Amino acid sequence: MEATFDLTIIWAGIIGFGLMMYVLMDGFDLGQGILFPFAPDEKARDTMMNSVAPVWDGNETWLVLGGAGLLAAFPLVYSVFLPALYIGVFLLLAGLIFRGVAFEFRFKAKTSKYLWSWSFSVGSTVAAFAQGAVVGAYIQGFETTGMVYSGGPLDWLTPFSVLTGFGLVVGYALLGSTWLIMKTEGELQDWAYKITPRLLAGLLTVFAIVCIYTPFVDPFVRTRWFDHISVLWVLPAMALYCSYLVIRAVKKKQDGLPFVATMGVFLFSYLGLLASKWPYIVPPKYTIWDAASSYNSQLFLLLGFLFVIPVVLGYTTWTYWVFRGKVKEGGYH
Repeated sequence: MEATFDLTIIWAGIIGFGLMMYVLMDGFDLGQGILFPFAPDEKARDTMMNSVAPVWDGNETWLVLGGAGLLAAFPLVYSVFLPALYIGVFLLLAGLIFRGVAFEFRFKAKTSKYLWSWSFSVGSTVAAFAQGAVVGAYIQGFETTGMVYSGGPLDWLTPFSVLTGFGLVVGYALLGSTWLIMKTEGELQDWAYKITPRLLAGLLTVFAIVCIYTPFVDPFVRTRWFDHISVLWVLPAMALYCSYLVIRAVKKKQDGLPFVATMGVFLFSYLGLLASKWPYIVPPKYTIWDAASSYNSQLFLLLGFLFVIPVVLGYTTWTYWVFRGKVKEGGYH
């Protein structure tokens, strides 16, 4: 039993790490698409797309890795989440497909270039909204009977999940704008400096509403955060501190710190969400141990993941190192 307990904890850490890496890595390139319609001009859009062209598809490796690990280590999650979130997951995948196709076709198109620009933007926005709505549905919990989802196909779509969907769209746009601050120069960078404080204000507004709402719909969260003095309050405090760093760095016209600090906002918010729900992976009833696969299955797959994760981290680091620095007109080199 002890070994099984330990492997379940390890797998929860692996899945949590993979999902966080996806949010941070793919968030800023989804943000480019969200910001696309508001860019200063077509030349700026070309630069925005070029800034993420070498890394965007590699970033999505983390989504595949996290999804495969989740299926293998916690099969109950799939048996509940897929029926509950079928439409949301479909929208997420459709959005990613649209933006992926647009990435390739827009570079070649001439008369239809504007259509692929809209495809890139709409696909990115839909994918980001779907991800945020899924997070909102997770916070609300799922109606289950005997470890089987017993709710309706649209139960996930509520005013609260729409709010969290909108919040993640704004958050990814913030990651995108701070990425542009770090990777571009001139007029486009000035535009990114201008919109970043507004996007941060929008994100913090949604963040505050979610924090106020969640304890009222989930007594478990209320007990964890409010019934006694908790070290968990360090997490939202650190998220706010990172927000302050973003504002200060933008005022000082610093290049790299706004992006790093925005990643900090996401990281501490994500840790706060996990801390609020731990150890429930299918709230409000089932913990990670309830959802876990057998010990032998976890052990077999863990051996493979211990090889794959360093490889993914290695080539991701190498790619970002090769394409470091400012993006120039037409690309990096």
